[in-house]
Formats: sequence, structure tokens, C-alpha cells
Amino acid sequence: MNRRQFLTSTTAGVAAFSPQSRAAADSAKHPNIVLILADDWGYGSANCYGADKRHIRTPNIDRVAAEGVRFTDANTPSSICSPSRYAVMTGRYCWRTSLKDGVLSVFSPLHIETDRLTMASLLKSQGYRTAAVGKWHLGYGSAARTDYTRPLTPGPLQIGFDYHFAIPQNHGDVTGIYVENESVAGLRSAKVTPFGKSYYGRPYVGIDAPQRTNETAMEVLTNHAVDWLDRQDDQTPFFLYFTPVAVHEPTTPSAATRGTSGVGPYGDWIHDLDHSVGRILNILEDKGLAKDTLLIFSSDNGGVLLTNGDRPEAVAYRAGLRVNGDWRAGKHSIYQGGFRVPFMVRWPGRSPAGATCDETICLVDMLATVAAITGQPLPPRDKGAEDSVNVLPTLLGQKIAQPLRQSMISHSADGIFAIRQGPWKFIEGKPSVPPNRVPALRKADMARQLYNLKDDPAEQHNVIDAHPEIAAGLQDLLSTTRGK
Repeated sequence: MNRRQFLTSTTAGVAAFSPQSRAAADSAKHPNIVLILADDWGYGSANCYGADKRHIRTPNIDRVAAEGVRFTDANTPSSICSPSRYAVMTGRYCWRTSLKDGVLSVFSPLHIETDRLTMASLLKSQGYRTAAVGKWHLGYGSAARTDYTRPLTPGPLQIGFDYHFAIPQNHGDVTGIYVENESVAGLRSAKVTPFGKSYYGRPYVGIDAPQRTNETAMEVLTNHAVDWLDRQDDQTPFFLYFTPVAVHEPTTPSAATRGTSGVGPYGDWIHDLDHSVGRILNILEDKGLAKDTLLIFSSDNGGVLLTNGDRPEAVAYRAGLRVNGDWRAGKHSIYQGGFRVPFMVRWPGRSPAGATCDETICLVDMLATVAAITGQPLPPRDKGAEDSVNVLPTLLGQKIAQPLRQSMISHSADGIFAIRQGPWKFIEGKPSVPPNRVPALRKADMARQLYNLKDDPAEQHNVIDAHPEIAAGLQDLLSTTRGK
């Protein structure tokens, strides 16, 4: 496939909007939208995706699937946090920016350009109230190193959000604080006194503000999300981007869930996530807003796969929990366990209840899909949403004659690229970091590989020698797309 054919095929995914789906969108303009993006939550980490109830119980997450559409081939564009979150917001692969491997530092500036179209700015332009609550991990300010004692601008409020309450990076990060709108929540002074050690072994920054408690972080974030939803009404549409810190490390289940699973603290931590989803569902029901709300639940990447040692993820694995189901590897890797994620949509009266969809979609597609829902045109592809494909027909349960997404690119924590087209997945094997920086457990990522995911979903048989022409074609497509 040459460059012109590629551009035609990917654009067709946006344009291929049947009269039925266009009518459905027109009649359902401006629904409320709640996007819940869990953290490091793998494909097999809910009962509706195969988790055994003896290990964990996820009734609220399962309810979303039972009352809507459950996707089996939803993917993230990266197997690590920041790049996937950037793609969700902008409809653009993060490797098109300066961040081609790894994640943003807790002191990184805002990674999204303030003049770039985002889900929030698009919806705000349509009269939506908008809020981002939870883990942010996309940076604040414009300085090379964020100063948390000063106004945190530009930030979420400059890219389309009306309200923001967040943990800057992870709930174990060295800031030890929450951010509200454009400043540290409860900031008392510019005094900074480093103290103690964070979860990651570095000194806490020592910002003069109330300090977080890891075990209550989920409750605090969920309280703010629920309180914001409680202030909404049925007169003005709203968009909530809710990003829980569960189930990212450190594993910090609340007092209410501790000891409730069959696999130890990591399973209890999953129960905290499910409880949080339940609270979101309940407030929408209590306010009478559920019937007019599209709720999407997914994860930023696959789960952490550990089999040995004392970390809670390894304890849960040995107890029988398979956080990524049968997919190979997990977070950070180039294999499907790092990219294949749960994805469910609940849209009463629009999405068929109890349906399953096998269409290949990517989280980068959310912007184009939301634009289609609200009837908004996207900018030219050289101006924004370059990689986003409208997958609204899949949310509506429509039969798809041709794949909406002709190909899909993903990259690992080490900057190793892969491309999927149909059943084929080609792994380029070249890290963007120096090869000696690739951890031993991911050395296998650094090889040219080809898998047929239909015949070999667990990626056990590299067939690149048997199909060199397919590998060459996918390498060319990958190189051409990166060069655009």
C-alpha cells in the first residue's frame, strides 16, 4: 500500500458513516459523555472479560458491559501511560511529538499544545461543561521544570476543561499533593521542605500544602468526580474525563476493600476501581441523567505482569489471576498484553445492551468519534486529530461491511514500534532508547517479528521467515506513516 492508498483508506474510516448512523447521531446530538480511563488495568481484570469470581468480583464494571457494548479488540496506542493519554485527548499518536518512549516526568511541562484540538475543547465549543478529574500525567506549565508553588498554567483549563482536580502523575509520586484548577490544592506558601521518601524512593518535594494519603486517593478522586456530576443538570450537556489511579502501583486498597478478594491486595485494589465505577453509575441514575449519557470505560494500557517476587501483582498471579487474560506480556512491552484493553460503552437507547463487538479500534479514535456524535467536522489532518478514526457505528451496534480502521500503530515503553493490519502484526524491533537501556525481560521485543493474530493470538509463533513479503509491506506502511 502506497502513501496515497494509506491516506485514502484511513480517511475512509472517518467518512464511512452510513445514513443510519448519521441519523442516529443527528437525533442524539449533545449527549452527556463520561469517559472513565483506568490505570494499568488489563484485559482479563473483570469478570465480563473472563476473570474468575473466586479471584475478584467486578459487578459494576460488568454492569456497563451488560447494559451496553463490550469490545474484544480495543487497543491503546502505547503500552505506557502518558502517550496513550495524549492520544485519547488529541486524536494523535504521541510518537509524533518529542515523547517517543517512556512517560512524562512529574515536572514536565504541558505536553498538549494549547492551540491543538482536544476532546475537551471540541465539546466545550459545543456548549458542554467539561471536567478532568483523576490522574493527569500530561504535564503543567511551560517551563522546563514545573514549579508547583506557582500557577500551573498552561494546563487543563487552557485545553478545554472548565474544572480540574488531579494527581499530577501517580498517587505515589514525589509531589504528595493534589492539583485543583491552576494551583496546588490548599497551597499555603511557596515554602518547600523536602522530607521522607516517596514510593519510588525519592524525597517528597515538600510543598507547603495538605499531603495525599495513598490509601484514600481513590476515594478523594471519586468524591470530586461525583460531586461535580451532582452539580450538573439536564439542561446543559457535560463531559467528564475521569481517570482513577487504580490499579497502578503502589497497590493501596482502601480500608473498605482490604481482604475482600481471593488474590490479595492487588485484587482488593481492583475492587476499589469497581466501587468507584459503581458510584459514577449511581450518581447518574440518582440525577436522572443516565438515559442521556454515553459512558465509556477503558484503560490506558495493559496490566503489569509479574510472576515472581513479593509485589502484589505477582502474588495475585500466583493465586490464579491473569490480569491480561491470554495475551502475551503486559505493560511496557510490544506484545498484545500491553495494548489490548477492556473497552465498554453504555448509551441507553443507542448502544444495544449485552452486545459484543470484535471490530478493531484504538483509543486514539475517541476524538473523531466524539466529533461525529456531536456533528462537528474535524480540522484537516495536518492540523489536528491526524490519527483518529470515527468508530461511532461500532458504538451503535451496527454491522460493519469493511474495517473502519485499515491499520494501527502502537509503540512500547522503549519506543519499539508495531503495526497491525487485518490479522497481521509486524514488530519492527528497533528501540528509540539505546539498546542497553532495554530491560532484560523485554529483550525479546528487539527483534523483527510477524504474527498472525487470528491463528496465533498469543504471539507464540514468529512467521516472518515464512511471509517476508507481508513483513516488507507492513514495514513500508509503518515507515510511510511515520514520515507523514
